[in-house]
Amino acid sequence: MSPRRIRVDDPADPRLDDVRDLNRSDSRPDLPGGKGLVIAEGALIVPRLAGSRFPLRCIVGTPRRLDALDDDLSSGDPAAREAALSVPWFEVDRPVLAGAVGFDMHRGLLGAADRAPEPSLAEVVDGARTLLILEGVGDHENIGAMFRNAAGMGVDGVLFGAACADPLYRRAVRVSMGHVLRLPFAHLPGTTTTWQRSLEGLRKRGFRIVAMTPGEGAVDLWDAMAHEKVAILVGAEGPGLTEHAMRAADVRARIPMADGTDSLNVATAAAIGFYERLRF
Repeated sequence: MSPRRIRVDDPADPRLDDVRDLNRSDSRPDLPGGKGLVIAEGALIVPRLAGSRFPLRCIVGTPRRLDALDDDLSSGDPAAREAALSVPWFEVDRPVLAGAVGFDMHRGLLGAADRAPEPSLAEVVDGARTLLILEGVGDHENIGAMFRNAAGMGVDGVLFGAACADPLYRRAVRVSMGHVLRLPFAHLPGTTTTWQRSLEGLRKRGFRIVAMTPGEGAVDLWDAMAHEKVAILVGAEGPGLTEHAMRAADVRARIPMADGTDSLNVATAAAIGFYERLRF
């Protein structure tokens, strides 16, 4: 059991401020412009946060969830256990937790961590064989789903072009099952019309840039993946990739679709790209 397990009975207690008002868009603790914390929820994700590069601040949970976490950490990653035991564990009843976070949280377990400096582009790219590049993806659940799929299908890192949502938003962390905390990512410099210039640097490192699009001139996805290093480029929900991005790619690739269907959700399309790449 954590030597720093502390009972808290008042939802207004300032020791719960790291997880306060999670449902308020203007003051939630994971806002990059505010406290900028990383929030993990549930028995699977909190240990992954503890074992990640993000400095853990505290753990908050109901007695049963904290007991289960202690058991899981005892047989899991030693580094995660060491990090978890170095911070306070605030024990709360479910109504107290609901009063602090702003809604009834049935998972009953939260972890909060500080953000860490992002890896450099070189740290993400060096040694990688397969990368994912996002342009304009604004839906946190899609970002989370892509990280989860990427981790499961051998993608080595993720690069963000312009106008993408925050990958460390609570919902993205949750949907990714914590893999956004483990899979390295970096942001490419530039505006919505200039970030594409960074793709030339990837090309010089031996990557083929594959733009996924159902548009004209696209080859079958399978044919596009036959290369030593591949960076899979996907675009925003709805409009897809900009013409700027597609012109900066080496090849445009499409997923064969049944008649009457023109496209798939971006996270689903990316997963199919990962699978095709994994087959090489």
